[in-house]
Amino acid sequence: MELREVEPAVARVIDVPATATLPELHELLQAALGWTDSHLHQFVTPKATYGMAIPGEDIWPDDEQDETGAVLAHLGTEFDYLYDFGDGWNHHVQVLGRGDPTPGCVDGHGACPPEDCGGPHGYTELLGILADPNHPEHDHMRSWVGNRLQPFDRAATDLRVRRVVGEVPHSVRLLLDLLADGVKLTPGGRLPRTVVREMHEHRLHWYPLGRPASIEDDLPPLGALHDVLRDVRLLRLRHGVLAPTRAAADDLDVVRRIRSAFEPNTFATEITERAIGMLAAHGPLTPDELAQRVHEVIGHGWQRGGQPITAQDVRTALAQKSRILVGLDLIDNADWRVWALGPSARSLLPGATMLADIWAADGA
Repeated sequence: MELREVEPAVARVIDVPATATLPELHELLQAALGWTDSHLHQFVTPKATYGMAIPGEDIWPDDEQDETGAVLAHLGTEFDYLYDFGDGWNHHVQVLGRGDPTPGCVDGHGACPPEDCGGPHGYTELLGILADPNHPEHDHMRSWVGNRLQPFDRAATDLRVRRVVGEVPHSVRLLLDLLADGVKLTPGGRLPRTVVREMHEHRLHWYPLGRPASIEDDLPPLGALHDVLRDVRLLRLRHGVLAPTRAAADDLDVVRRIRSAFEPNTFATEITERAIGMLAAHGPLTPDELAQRVHEVIGHGWQRGGQPITAQDVRTALAQKSRILVGLDLIDNADWRVWALGPSARSLLPGATMLADIWAADGA
């Protein structure tokens, strides 16, 4: 991937899953360059243009197709990736062939321009101002740029790309393995005691009463996990027996399906990503502290009953999501007084990871 009309030149070579969908490819290209996914984008080929769904818009332009159902193979071996139609960043992308089986960044050079600097022309002007201490705008622009103009770091980029591809949460793989041969549910439709106790042995803090759990309701995160895996069709009930679907054998598909449970541009997903990002950037926080910080950065566009969303609304929404956040290893609440980052927090929700990196870099 090469950024057009930019000097010094900016390029990246990355290994990505051959089965990547275009929304997934978009996230991978963003991570590889160092963009913050703050603007619209398009994939342009000689035969078709693919774009993202715009919240609140139901009509697609005549010359654009929905990227959601498309995959990397639809783009051919060369295509353009357009990002931020105002600044007009145009990337020329080539598919070089089969790479390493592990996704990541192979090579690259050049710093990613700061967002909203005016496109290639504005970036050239910005670099000139930064290079001239006597320019009247020098101090102002240096303050505006801050630490966003960083040299290319292959190791850091490799890590970002791999996190975007994602990993199956250990709790998910554990439950899928326990159900691999199929289990008969209780008359109430819940998991049998053998599965509950096995999960409890691996997640003791899910039931901190000092005795073995007996029923699924004893482990609220397990109940939430059971429900979500059935909703995203990683588990299927057939003739009273619950077993993994074929998709559960493919780690990429497992991650993709779990991520689909977090619907984009909804209040629940927005606060979830920001909560995980805050914990990653700042460390453990009490639920009240976390809600306050999320409320401060979520913006003023969210309302309930015609009234602006409050910090208490955020606190309530996070409490309602806490069972599945724990079940997916996104948060760790072993100490009931605080929420801490869970082992899957950096590798399940790309939006949360991107926010964490931005806030950590800015010291926000």
